Amino acid sequence: MTLAPSGFLSINNSDLEYRMLGPPPDQAPTLVLLHEGLGSVALWGDFPEALQAATGLGVFVYSRAGYGASSAVKLPRPLDYMQVEALDMLPKLLDAIGFRRGLLVGHSDGASIAAIYAGGVQDHRLCGLVLLAPHFIVEDMGLKAIEETTAAYETTNLREKLARWHKDVDNAFRGWSGAWLDPKFRNWDISEYLAYIRVPIAIIQGADDQYGTMRQVEIARDECYCPVDVTILGGTGHSPHREAPGATLNAISEIATAVLGAA
Repeated sequence: MTLAPSGFLSINNSDLEYRMLGPPPDQAPTLVLLHEGLGSVALWGDFPEALQAATGLGVFVYSRAGYGASSAVKLPRPLDYMQVEALDMLPKLLDAIGFRRGLLVGHSDGASIAAIYAGGVQDHRLCGLVLLAPHFIVEDMGLKAIEETTAAYETTNLREKLARWHKDVDNAFRGWSGAWLDPKFRNWDISEYLAYIRVPIAIIQGADDQYGTMRQVEIARDECYCPVDVTILGGTGHSPHREAPGATLNAISEIATAVLGAA
């Protein structure tokens, strides 16, 4: 299929908004961006443009169902929603866009989805992973931060701010917070997928991440048999691409050059 620079893809009865920069996925190596638990196409800001300029590669970014301008989802989300996204939705999306070769670049929930995909699908088209602030297990401090964010959503103008980025802001927020704060989610653990990843991984982790500790990085180093390169960014929290864009672009460009021969 010939993709327009932006629009919607119909996957599993959901209309998913997307943007595409640079050469299309069926013609050149592509970086597929997977957003965070409250993210969307628009919330990446100008990072996709900067990434395309830095690497010369195609960049494809989309909003998962329940986010941005994409279709809403039924709540509550199932507690294995990231596994469902990685093993059911993402393979169909990559096929639909004509993905031939490239990297998954995931942030937070998106990084977890990327890891599940790489370990669970064994896609020969996938050449590497970039994981920004990934989660492989649930940590108490991360849950505390989500509880605080949920309180802010109820009592401050956070809901109004997030509504700029989501057509149905309650669907986006409740879908995320409701799953993470469900008592049964405390046992969520995707580390089993890491041993099956067969492509290089670049992890970019903020030293001051309020949602995850260095334990997440240690799990990747312990469980993976593939190369794992870790960049720790001082003075940086949960969003390296927003808080330290230069260093984040450099780290992504390095792995893209190594595995794809990007500029």
